[in-house]
Amino acid sequence: MIKVKVYNLEGKELDELKLDPAIFGIEINPNLVHQVVLAQQANARLTLAHTKTKGEVRGGGRKPWKQKGTGRARHGSNRSPLWIGGGITFGPRTDRNFAQKINRKMKRKALFMGLTDKVKEDNFVVVDKLELPEIKTKKIINIFSKLPLKKSPSILVVLAATDEKIMKSIQNLPQVKSILADSLNIIDILQYNYILIDKAGINKVIETYKK
Repeated sequence: MIKVKVYNLEGKELDELKLDPAIFGIEINPNLVHQVVLAQQANARLTLAHTKTKGEVRGGGRKPWKQKGTGRARHGSNRSPLWIGGGITFGPRTDRNFAQKINRKMKRKALFMGLTDKVKEDNFVVVDKLELPEIKTKKIINIFSKLPLKKSPSILVVLAATDEKIMKSIQNLPQVKSILADSLNIIDILQYNYILIDKAGINKVIETYKK
């Protein structure tokens, strides 16, 4: 049986919560996690660099000089890759595709492994209800200081639904990020030391991913 402590926003322990072992207690396979991380990074890669071929650069409407009799090498166009300002051979193009296919089952399993690891390492902090009366960064920092989080940790705050008061309160904290429970991904889970979530968020995770 997998259990975690539940705290209020003052850091007081309220009770214990049983977690679904199918999500928070599975066997961890580092190779699968690595494969999914690489695929996700590849699929998020942007192809910004773009070079023009000799058919795309400007100029080249006329032959630079006549074919014979000049003593110089023959050229048909100054758009040739041999010329400064000419086209580029085998340069980077925006039509490159780095996408890697990975099936939903593997992606979901890697996600569960990330959650399992956080629970095993006691880096999965559950509160009864995560809410703020107003948008205030100082208040969210004060909440973090009362919970079992190490000094200056990086925290992934998982929300059951969009909450602008929380999201805007943490947007200026460089080591803290908010994410919706139905948008979890393995890279964010690995990137942050702690996961902070409330009971509603856990229910949303189970509802979304245990199908």
